[in-house]
Amino acid sequence: MNPDLEVVAIGSAESFKAWEHGYPYRTVRWHFHPEYEIHHVVATTGQYFVGDFIGEFEPGNLVLTGPNLPHNWVSDVPPGTCLPLRCRVLQFSESFFADANRVFPELSGCIDILEMSRRGVQFTQETAALVGPILGELVEAKGIRRIELFMNVLNALSCAQSACTLASTRYHPDPSGFMSAGVNQALAYINTHLTEPFSEADLAELTGQSPSSFSRSFRRHTGMALVQYVNRLRINFACHLLMSEAEMSITDICFAAGFNNISNFNRRFLDQKGMAPSRFRTLLAQNVRAVEAA
Repeated sequence: MNPDLEVVAIGSAESFKAWEHGYPYRTVRWHFHPEYEIHHVVATTGQYFVGDFIGEFEPGNLVLTGPNLPHNWVSDVPPGTCLPLRCRVLQFSESFFADANRVFPELSGCIDILEMSRRGVQFTQETAALVGPILGELVEAKGIRRIELFMNVLNALSCAQSACTLASTRYHPDPSGFMSAGVNQALAYINTHLTEPFSEADLAELTGQSPSSFSRSFRRHTGMALVQYVNRLRINFACHLLMSEAEMSITDICFAAGFNNISNFNRRFLDQKGMAPSRFRTLLAQNVRAVEAA
């Protein structure tokens, strides 16, 4: 069975994503994503799957999975049971770590454990007891404290004793193969053609589904409707343009990001960022001037 692609939405003002969820939850399925993931179980027991590995988990289970390595945790709970908190998750991209390592060469001490993570790494209960409270605080942390806690987690994992790999050396995840199926194919198309016009019917035809079946499947996989998902990606791209293309007008950025009218663009930007694009650009310019004057 091919794994589903999980869309990891790391905010434009964040370096990584730290969050928690209960059970059941939409990401509790056989899935993969390009980001590294640190997964800490807070409650329940059950089975977990990492590549071709199958094992039993209990509270305190702490695992690091590498890019595109499929994984899933399935709790043994009675049908209909709902838990407010089952696990905490920290996700970050390869490019973020590579950029950070160029700035802070001391991070090279993490390279070995990140390389091991391509097969999945399970840590001892002692390491989990150290990392668990840090992840708990990190989920709620703001500003520089987030970076401090993130570094503490990486340090604990890179220094951990008795960590063991999970998937066999024979297991090689193939993201190109995973992406050829179903909604994953549609997600790949959206990422490639984000600023171009396309409809839900176009994507349904691409995946061989009826529009209604595609709509249900897309919402189940991403947790949001297609329009909401596309608007989020386009607004993030607009933020990138606002930060990097000072000569572009906001109207030009609106159309470059794939929106077809300025009023809709302004509404969607306000919904997601809590301010108008003009205000976003003004605050950015003020920040740049403050840094230059320091």
